[in-house]
Amino acid sequence: MPDPDRDFVLELRDVSKAFGAVVALESASLQLAGGSIHALVGENGAGKSTLVKIVSGVHHRDGGEILLGGESVDFGSTAESKAAGIAVIYQEPTLFPDLSVTENLFMGRQPLAGGRRIDRRAMYAEAERLFARLGVHLDPRRPAEGLSIADQQIIEIAKAISLEARVLIMDEPTAALSGVEVERLFAVARSLRDEGRALIFISHRFDEVFSLCDTVTVM
Repeated sequence: MPDPDRDFVLELRDVSKAFGAVVALESASLQLAGGSIHALVGENGAGKSTLVKIVSGVHHRDGGEILLGGESVDFGSTAESKAAGIAVIYQEPTLFPDLSVTENLFMGRQPLAGGRRIDRRAMYAEAERLFARLGVHLDPRRPAEGLSIADQQIIEIAKAISLEARVLIMDEPTAALSGVEVERLFAVARSLRDEGRALIFISHRFDEVFSLCDTVTVM
């Protein structure tokens, strides 16, 4: 049941979605607090992916309400969701392999110097600052081609915090990671939580859920 006495970064109230005769999501409710990591678990087909796609602006809900920072929102696109401060970190991110780590970070929003030239020095400096903030070592000048899945996820997380995302949704991010990579990702997730951001962690691995998350919602 909704808690009227708490302020939540993100709330879903009785959200539903159907595709023709198939009901993909029915009366889904979720309360996400800042400074927390909230697990979303459930069997395949329970509606987790549909919920993420609604929150991220891929699908439009058929019913219910979404509140962000206490205000009712209605995203018509992924761009609107990102602009509102919501980021999704997928299991296998899609980067441009021929571009550098930094160019992928700032694609479409490169800082400009005099004469409207791209300020590469500023880009590299900001990339280094972001990775240092996350506590990871990643060469901002190297090409994205050949990077591990774990490093690609870190780039997406760095991009999200550079855009001041306040909600990060991690959709089964550990599925293709080694044990060491999982521990690094969890350290990054905890640092984001400690900054006051709100995270949703989707996983089938209960040992990870209980190790990382503060709250669990079962679908």
